[in-house]
Amino acid sequence: MTDTTDTILVTGAAGFIGAYTCRELRARGANVVGLDNYNDYYDPQLKRDRVAALCPDVEIAQIDLTDRVALEALFDKHRFGRVIHLAAQAGVRYSLENPHAYVDSNLIGFVNMLELCRHRGVEHLVYASSSSVYGDSATPPFSEAQRIDRPRSLYAATKAANELMAHTYAHLYGLRATGLRFFTVYGPWGRPDMAPLLFSRAVLAGRPIQVFNHGRMRRDFTHIDDIVAGVLGAMDAPARPAGENAAEGGPHRVYNLGNHTPVELERFIAVIEQAAGRPAEKNYLPMQPGDMVETMADTARAQADFGFEPATPIDTGLPPVVRWCRDYFGDKA
Repeated sequence: MTDTTDTILVTGAAGFIGAYTCRELRARGANVVGLDNYNDYYDPQLKRDRVAALCPDVEIAQIDLTDRVALEALFDKHRFGRVIHLAAQAGVRYSLENPHAYVDSNLIGFVNMLELCRHRGVEHLVYASSSSVYGDSATPPFSEAQRIDRPRSLYAATKAANELMAHTYAHLYGLRATGLRFFTVYGPWGRPDMAPLLFSRAVLAGRPIQVFNHGRMRRDFTHIDDIVAGVLGAMDAPARPAGENAAEGGPHRVYNLGNHTPVELERFIAVIEQAAGRPAEKNYLPMQPGDMVETMADTARAQADFGFEPATPIDTGLPPVVRWCRDYFGDKA
């Protein structure tokens, strides 16, 4: 066993947010251990290349969240003081095709992580939620006080369930836990199933892009640098111990991490066109099941509690994504 309670576990360490988080933690001088199962939801080689580029010095254990024996062995090997739990089965549309993947990773896997944090004395669990939890219940700007009981997809339902589960463990066992509702994160090395990379690659290659709801959508696109600053800010500011805030149900908090500046989808596409140096061919389509028309984060709580202040507009943050797509994918763009 590594006798250092300042070691931080980052799950989903080969993922987009996870790899950048590992890089920033190492830049701080933190002891970091990663976990990822390198599943094939998208090309595992991209995940390995991402790790090699962003956090090559981080040990990443290849473990599935449902493998309780392997998870226990990892926690036996290291005394994790804090856990940043970013591993999950992501994607709204894929949850319509493969619901069991979401139950396994996002429900069973989350309970496994809660139990290990509870029994192994983890001081603070920071975990990924999603702006998708707002579903049909909320009105922009979405605030943490709004209801989240009408999800539009199974993915959103599992993330809302994670928040309830973490609240329960905070209330029953005093586990300090912080949930982060991410709003459409983008940047180089991003997920290839999300619009920033899908659109950039298609425009570069001269392929048509699918524009859902006939382009009448707005998204709170948030740059990866701002998101990582929020993740680490939240990690450094855990909720008070149980007993000090009993009226709020224990040491559990939820925060929006977004840009608080929603962008029209057509404007987003125009920035990509300018960066790519060519126009997009657009196929306008109806709304996809499970999607939301607009997302917009109210970030006042995160700003007040740990100074979260997103600073990257798409005009600054999106052109490097297009350049990265050109460099990384080349003629496969």
